[in-house]
Amino acid sequence: MNIQEIENPEVIDEIDVTLGSKVILFNDDWHSFEEVTQQIIKAIKCSENEAEALTWEVHSKGKAAVFSGEMHECLRVSSVLEEIGLHTQIEY
Repeated sequence: MNIQEIENPEVIDEIDVTLGSKVILFNDDWHSFEEVTQQIIKAIKCSENEAEALTWEVHSKGKAAVFSGEMHECLRVSSVLEEIGLHTQIEY
């Protein structure tokens, strides 16, 4: 590292929101199957059958990728899921 690098560090002030990412939903002991299913429907606008399948995967495997897309959409989906206290993580 040279002196110029120390005096003028590179600042990254933007996140590329077009990167492909996915929302991981984790199982918990507090929410009912129905609560999770309804929140998934609200978050990703899917059918009840699809939401039930995702809920079952979360329940049986401990976590599941419930959505994939651009970062800004993943942030929106994660926010909706977390409205009722569900635990999510965004991976890219």
